[in-house]
Amino acid sequence: MSSNRYPIIYVRGYAMTEAERDDTAADPFCGFNVGSTVYRATVKKDAPAQKFVFESPVVRLLADYQYQSVYQNGLDILDDDWKPSPDETGKDVDGIAAASIVIYRYYDSGSELLGDGRSRDVKVYAQGLGKLILRVRDLVALREGPAFSAADFRCYLVAHSMGGLVVRAFLQNPALGDAAARACVDKVFTYATPHNGIDMGGVNVPAWLTANEMNTFNRERMSEFLDTAPVDGRMDYLPAAAFPADRFFCMVGSNRGDYEAAKGLSRMFAGHGSDGLVRIENASLWSIDDAKRSKPVATAYAFRSHSGYFGIVNSEEAYQNLVRFLFGDVRVDLWFEVDGVTLPPDLPKDADVDALYQVELLAAPRGKRWYLSRRVAEEDSPACRTHKELTDPERPERRSIYLSTVFLANKARVKQDRPTLAYAMTLGVRVPDYQVNKKFWLDGHYEGSSLFRDTLVIEIAPPRADDPAQNWNVKYGWQTDTAGQASLPMSPKQLADGKLQFIVPLSSLGAAPAAPGISGKVRLEVSAWS
Repeated sequence: MSSNRYPIIYVRGYAMTEAERDDTAADPFCGFNVGSTVYRATVKKDAPAQKFVFESPVVRLLADYQYQSVYQNGLDILDDDWKPSPDETGKDVDGIAAASIVIYRYYDSGSELLGDGRSRDVKVYAQGLGKLILRVRDLVALREGPAFSAADFRCYLVAHSMGGLVVRAFLQNPALGDAAARACVDKVFTYATPHNGIDMGGVNVPAWLTANEMNTFNRERMSEFLDTAPVDGRMDYLPAAAFPADRFFCMVGSNRGDYEAAKGLSRMFAGHGSDGLVRIENASLWSIDDAKRSKPVATAYAFRSHSGYFGIVNSEEAYQNLVRFLFGDVRVDLWFEVDGVTLPPDLPKDADVDALYQVELLAAPRGKRWYLSRRVAEEDSPACRTHKELTDPERPERRSIYLSTVFLANKARVKQDRPTLAYAMTLGVRVPDYQVNKKFWLDGHYEGSSLFRDTLVIEIAPPRADDPAQNWNVKYGWQTDTAGQASLPMSPKQLADGKLQFIVPLSSLGAAPAAPGISGKVRLEVSAWS
């Protein structure tokens, strides 16, 4: 295929009751068409909402990338009576366009409106996804001709909540689909998927809770339908043999306050550090290869709830991550490398001391009102390490902290005559609550103060498409040093996986006094993206 505008197959999330399945069956796009005109500017729910119009993922994909719906004459492509659509001349043309949005309507059979009203096992949904992919492949080949042969066909899977588990079951369990269908999947994007199941009140959904397939989110049950053994009791990892980790993206929500399901009971039992249903720590993935080496799957965070008016699917932040992941030009993985930490000098000597360091991140592209990734302590989404982890010589890997992944796109540049892609990342490390002999030590602690806080501006000029041998040009500048301009060039180090590594030392002006304090650097792994 000459273009990366492959078919997008949307897989919606869990509908528990028959009424919810009816609502899903009655919606042409199963929620992917829902927009929003509000967002939360602060964590305070009683603060007034801010106005921001987001038309919906479907409308934006149709308008921004010229995608098409596949519904024709009131039917979809799985209906026996579905007919080919007319082209611009009015002549019927077999098949569908490559740039099509296809909705996997797996709840139709489980609704009372179009089926028997009974929910199915997640394995059934996974098998159906494979059949749908092959159907889309064949129809695209009919429309687009020999250049879109079955061997070259690719598609994108975009899933919300349980839909991500349907996708993982299809990819990870060879018994649930044709290998030819799995080979068609180019990229996977999940919104708020419980990759490690759902916990309520600190307890995993029990396996015996079979009503309406609620035990789908039980980790033992997940292990069975994913055909994947748990690692340290967790299911939030993707075997490298099942799907390439760098082609998977996890969008994580952190706004529990606006999730209204079950009249607020869900957010109460999910607790802080959740989107109201899925805990933040359960909504991302790691990839593990045969040698037991692990690496994070690309992840970004947004102050959005699991669904509703302030939901993650109908948000500008998630949409921008989606389209940059699918169609972007540059990938940047962000890490914080801690070299050392120092304790307050007044702490008792020879005491058992520990502390929890909270690393915050705000990543914003140039000229935009929203963040590509937002990890803030007040929203329970920072990356955390204890003092003992950061000072343990036996675990140096804990001092390397993955923060997020951002994708940048030439299409999104504010001024097309500017050759660089740019964004700003605000990095902060909160002063922790120190514990001495397992008791809080409050002397000298100032709530909300930071060991480090500064904004790093990055400008990236990748090689031109017509001259791939051209060098990358990457510059940076800390706001305290350069007033928000990127002025210092960075020299890259070539990594084994083809990425370029850039190291940025922390600015001296952004740091707190030496004791307590933190030293380290930002590590950027940059690569061309397709």
